[in-house]
Amino acid sequence: MSADPPHRAGMPQRGKTSPPPSGPATSAIEVRRSTRRRRTVSAYREGDRTVVLIPARMSEAEERRWVTVMLDKLAAQESRRTLGDAELVERAERLSAQFFDGRARPASVRWVTNQNTRWGSCTPAEGSIRLSHRLQGMPEYVVDYVLLHELAHLLVPGHGPDFWRLLEAYPRTERARGYLEGVVAAGRLPQVPGARGE
Repeated sequence: MSADPPHRAGMPQRGKTSPPPSGPATSAIEVRRSTRRRRTVSAYREGDRTVVLIPARMSEAEERRWVTVMLDKLAAQESRRTLGDAELVERAERLSAQFFDGRARPASVRWVTNQNTRWGSCTPAEGSIRLSHRLQGMPEYVVDYVLLHELAHLLVPGHGPDFWRLLEAYPRTERARGYLEGVVAAGRLPQVPGARGE
C-alpha cells in the first residue's frame, strides 16, 4: 500500500521507531526512513506490527500525518477482506479437512457481537460455532486458530490432553495464542501520559 506525500526538500535524514497511537486494537508501529525514497509512502503488516516506509527528509509532523493516513488505508483494505459467515463455513470445512481429517463438521459457523470475554464458543450438541466480531481484522492465522479451537470442541468437549493434542497439528498455535494474549494485555494497559498531547 503506497501513496505520494507532498514534496519537501531539505529535511534532515534520521531513523526512528515510533510509538503506536493509543487504543486497544493498535499493534506496534515501526517507521522506517529511507534516503532512497523520494516521494512515496507505503505500509504493510509484518507479523504483529505495522511498518510504514517514508522518505528520510519528512518532518515529524508529516510523519505523524502519513502514519495515520496509511493506518486508515490498511484498515479499510483489511475490512474489505473480512470474512462473512458463508466464508467462515467454507474456511471451517477446509481447516477440518486439513487438520482433523474432515471429522469436525459444524452445522453452523457465524460471527457474533455478544462475545466480549471470549474469542469463540461452540455448542457440540447443536454443532454450532460462534466467533467474536473482535477477531475481524486480525491476522488470518489467528482467526484460523480460534476456528480450529472451536472445531476441536466438536470432537472433544473439554480442554483435556486429548483436546490439546488435536490442536498440536496446527503449526501456528503458540503464535496465535501469544497474539491473542497480547491483545488482551494491551486492552488492560493504562494510556501512556502525553499520548494525546497531554
